[in-house]
Amino acid sequence: MDWSKIKTIFIITFLILDVYLLFQFMKIRDANKFEVATEASFEEKLKADEISYGELPKTFIKAQYLSAKPKIFTQEDILKLKKQKVSFKEPSTTLNINLEKPLKLSAKFEPAELADFIKNDVLYGDQYQFWEKSDKLKTITYFQRYENFPLYQNINGMITFKYNEKNQIVSYQQSYLEGMEELTAKEEILPPLKAIETLHQKGVLKPKSTITKVELGYSTLVQLAASQVLAPTWRFEVNGKESLFVNAFEGQIIDFKSDEKISVE
Repeated sequence: MDWSKIKTIFIITFLILDVYLLFQFMKIRDANKFEVATEASFEEKLKADEISYGELPKTFIKAQYLSAKPKIFTQEDILKLKKQKVSFKEPSTTLNINLEKPLKLSAKFEPAELADFIKNDVLYGDQYQFWEKSDKLKTITYFQRYENFPLYQNINGMITFKYNEKNQIVSYQQSYLEGMEELTAKEEILPPLKAIETLHQKGVLKPKSTITKVELGYSTLVQLAASQVLAPTWRFEVNGKESLFVNAFEGQIIDFKSDEKISVE
């Protein structure tokens, strides 16, 4: 066998390999440049539309799908409630409760005013957090949470207090999700900036808007007869009042009012 020919073949083979690796490197570098340029372009669009936001999470966040089922309240649960008149027919997933002694609210309501009552006199009270006060509906709403993540607009996991013309809480309605389980392993979710881009592209995030708060929670993905599947969801508070929601896995915009999801193209 001619050693010089073999050496030549090896040299040519390595040269081809080097050229191939160089080509792949250039391809990856160009892709990264394009990605950076795209992000820069999007931020320029936000600036042009006078849309601003505060500091966003910089590290990759992981989450998973959850499953849960509405709790069916029993007479045993009712016996735990003191000085409260409960209206329900067993079995029921909703409690309608009237207070024997109304709770007086201050003119400028603060969630701290109800903290003790919710903690000591409401079933599973420590698993709910304040959501909003509606002067129009005369209601104060609390959402259930999983660990530190709120369950957005879930009719099976919330408390709605009702107050009268005297600014007194006279009743409330409660539902609760139990049996919370992690359905999948944790995976990286959509970065918040990408979710903002989706809101902007779809025209949901209007010009001259300020994103005042960004937080992660869960919303219902699939509603079954006896259970439901929950998906991680980004919530963007806009101008201190409006809330916009994006599925943190699939990138869909969630409209709770219409029960429709706007897909990312």
